[in-house]
Amino acid sequence: QVQLVESGGGLVQAGGSLRLSCVVFGSIFSSNAVGWYRQAPGKKRELVARIGSGGITHSSDALKGRFTISRDDNKSTAYLQIHDLKPEDTGVYYCNYGGTPFYAGTSWGQGTQVTVSS
Repeated sequence: QVQLVESGGGLVQAGGSLRLSCVVFGSIFSSNAVGWYRQAPGKKRELVARIGSGGITHSSDALKGRFTISRDDNKSTAYLQIHDLKPEDTGVYYCNYGGTPFYAGTSWGQGTQVTVSS
C-alpha cells in the first residue's frame, strides 16, 4: 500500500520561503508522477504543480513563478519550493501520487499546514 508523508510546513512571515517534502513509501517512485495541491480555508483544493517520471512539469497558471516542484528519485521524495510567500498562500498542502503530469493520481498524503503571517 502506498503511503505519502509530507513535511516542511509551518508558520512563516510574508516574503519568506519554505520547502515542502513528500516521501513516498511502498511504490516504485521513479515510475510515477507526483504533485502538490493546496486547500485554503473555505476553498476547494487546487493544483499547485505536478511532475512526471521523466521530469515533465505542469503548474497552475495562476501560481507560476513562486512555486517550483522537483523530485529526487533516489530518495523517493518530491519537493515544493515556495518563494515570496503571501498570506493568501495559507492552507494545507497535499502531496498526490500517481496519474500523469497533467492528471492527479489516487493516492494522497495527510497534508502539511502552511501559515503565512502578514
